[in-house]
Amino acid sequence: MDLTDAQWAVLEPTFRPRRRPDGRGRPWTDPRAVMNGVLWVLRTGAPWHDLPSRYPPYQTCHRRFQLWQRSGRLDRLLQRLAEDLRDRGKIDLSEAFVDATFASAKKGALKIGPTRRGKGSKVMAICDRGGLPIAVHVASASPFEPHLVPATLDARFLPDLPWCLIGDRGYDSDGLDDLLMTQYGIEMIAANRRGRAKTQDGRPLRRAKRRWKIERLFAWLHNCRRVVTRWERHVGNYLGMVQLACARILLRAFMR
Repeated sequence: MDLTDAQWAVLEPTFRPRRRPDGRGRPWTDPRAVMNGVLWVLRTGAPWHDLPSRYPPYQTCHRRFQLWQRSGRLDRLLQRLAEDLRDRGKIDLSEAFVDATFASAKKGALKIGPTRRGKGSKVMAICDRGGLPIAVHVASASPFEPHLVPATLDARFLPDLPWCLIGDRGYDSDGLDDLLMTQYGIEMIAANRRGRAKTQDGRPLRRAKRRWKIERLFAWLHNCRRVVTRWERHVGNYLGMVQLACARILLRAFMR
């Protein structure tokens, strides 16, 4: 489904085309039509050249999407939406959840790594207490997830930091605990791995019962088929697809 008038009214200030001061040059293709074409590729996972004729040429949509990603417009869109939701009390940073999902790379690409499931990338995500995305990061699939947490926090949509970060047993690491507390002032909550001495009591670990919210976030992201499998060679283009998928989720919350 294409963007409604109300949805485009929210997005339009970010994607308004820039005009040359002298007014010369060819006019830009309608950004709303281009965005609808990009979102069609995002939702279906189809190749760019399969874009239906009701949208602008696929070359135009692909070039504009890359321009939006490289110019930081997708970053600014996520920041605008997240800040508005925070100001309206719809983002709760009293706790946050972190996890990763694997995206297989079907073609040669940058920032991919070997795993038991084949070559691919990791999509790291952090969501707030309500399950809304507040940070995403794309990296090679090879590094352990605790090593990617600082980079994911640095890519957050808001300047505010969550009070605590909740992960599964894979995030049980003394090094990660110390780093998050000293550099970010965040408490890491994760159940102890087998064979490790108990480092947390049961009260903080009760929060882990709500980890289903980060799993739900990945289910929402995977509704955008272009996120499930990485077809983009350049990591920036794939990150842009993940960012657009997050923007759809935030926009849905914005319109409520």
